[in-house]
Amino acid sequence: MGHVTQTSTRPAEAGQAALAAPAAGPRELAVQGVGSRRPWISRPDQAFSAQALQERLIGCIRSWRDYPPSLRLWFWLVPVLTTVIGGILRFVRLDAPHSLVFDETYYVKDAYSFLISGYERSWPDKANDSFNAGNPDVLLNTPEYVVHPPVGKWMIAGGMWLFGADNPFGWRFAAALTGTLSILLLTLIAQKLFRSLPLAAAAGLLLAVDGHHLVMSRTSLLDIFLMFWILAAFGALLMDRDDGRRRLAIRLARQGAASGDGRPTAKQLLAGPWLGVRWWRIAAAVCLGLAVGTKWSGLFFLAGFGLLTVLWDLSARRIAGIRGWISGGIIKDGLPAFLSIVPVATAVYTATWTGWFRSDDAYFRHWAETNPSSEWGWVPDSLRSLAHYHLEAYNFHQGLSADHPYKASPWTWLVMGRPTSFFYESPPQGTGSCNVSNCTSAILSVGNPIIWWSAVIALVVLLFWWAGRRDWRAGAVLAGVGTGYLPWFMYPERTMFYFYAVSFEPFLVLALVYCLGLVLGRETDPPWRRRSGLYLVALFVAGAVLLSAFFYPVWTAEVIPYQEWRYRMWMPSWI
Repeated sequence: MGHVTQTSTRPAEAGQAALAAPAAGPRELAVQGVGSRRPWISRPDQAFSAQALQERLIGCIRSWRDYPPSLRLWFWLVPVLTTVIGGILRFVRLDAPHSLVFDETYYVKDAYSFLISGYERSWPDKANDSFNAGNPDVLLNTPEYVVHPPVGKWMIAGGMWLFGADNPFGWRFAAALTGTLSILLLTLIAQKLFRSLPLAAAAGLLLAVDGHHLVMSRTSLLDIFLMFWILAAFGALLMDRDDGRRRLAIRLARQGAASGDGRPTAKQLLAGPWLGVRWWRIAAAVCLGLAVGTKWSGLFFLAGFGLLTVLWDLSARRIAGIRGWISGGIIKDGLPAFLSIVPVATAVYTATWTGWFRSDDAYFRHWAETNPSSEWGWVPDSLRSLAHYHLEAYNFHQGLSADHPYKASPWTWLVMGRPTSFFYESPPQGTGSCNVSNCTSAILSVGNPIIWWSAVIALVVLLFWWAGRRDWRAGAVLAGVGTGYLPWFMYPERTMFYFYAVSFEPFLVLALVYCLGLVLGRETDPPWRRRSGLYLVALFVAGAVLLSAFFYPVWTAEVIPYQEWRYRMWMPSWI
């Protein structure tokens, strides 16, 4: 009887809102939304065939090759088109303003220092003036104390190496390219999550036109690089989820075939098989190591995503019919996950400090040699010096509570209560395109209100959908938002800014698109219902695009009349 109940009529993944019924064809999958359900019931001797197991664990669409040729083109064309749109918005007038803005004064100059010497060096007074004038070669010979890891600054340095450090396009190229590629990543991720070309297009387009992501893509701060590596890690874990389930199905099916009656033995079902080396998980670990190497807040995602991938594996073993799915999953999935994520990410993170290790003059580089220790003397001096550097940087972050006119509590982030002003200038009449008495050129890192405020409502919907339907996709999106957002509440006294939210912004877009999928409807709905849903989704996306066009001048430092700027300041706290 136990074998019979292992192929229940409940949907896959504990009541998930599956995307397609087994009978649905690839063409229907191209336009479907969220919320359809599929029953499974099969004879015990058929429940452990490779096809039946993969149907339960993955579904009927397993790769882009399962689509007909006419849809395969759109499978790639949709991500490419959204990426091109995002790239145009990010690269056009990338050199405006022709000066360092906001925290570019730190990260761009540090990146140039990396390009020259491999570590951060100090700058003289009024170095910004020299940098803005196209003469960055005014570095001092003394090392500079900085509190952020090197990866993002190395990426900025790559743009300078390609296009020169004497112009803003070179400073910002890496940020613009990274922001553009993140649109491609998000479109592919949405396509994999929702198996819907319209929803994938909506996800990519909404991220492409959102002002917060746009501003962060057009200025060389570290957070856009942090966001990219986090999103890449999430995409790799999605690939690993399917790969692990495919392996589980194949190995269980082999055991069933070897037993003679089509079912694995009771002993084999006690814990399930080992799944071997999970290369996609290792790829995710590399991305997470690079995320932590950009900003330490990537550690929250390292922990959150590590837990998420193990929970996915536990669920897979339960759905497959393994009796001891908790103990078996912890031993055969949880421990290998820890060993493939934490050590790999640690090694990648340490490798990002290669420039510091290779230098002789970097800050704290020889601290251990002048501070011998009887307790830790067995640790190489270079590693002990790096550990001291990290301790000092951690203490700095813990005590960072200076006042700032644009500091913003995490409570205000989702509603954009206090966006950060990166740049503001009032050019006189007759300067450039200023033809009136009072003009403004500004960069405000405020998001598109339709996108952000709708995403807040979407998060509430996802909470109910995850709790009520236990849809794994809703849980995954909520995990991405929660991991990037909730930890900041642990530091109420610290100075924080709204632009930190870009690290989890792609997951807010996924939450919004999930709800758009509910509006779009299921493939089993009547045609009039599907058409109505598609029209509503298109209307919402069109409204977001039009509102972005309205806000675009205050995201890209266009010169506009002062009154036009005031029209775009919808809340007093935006000024």
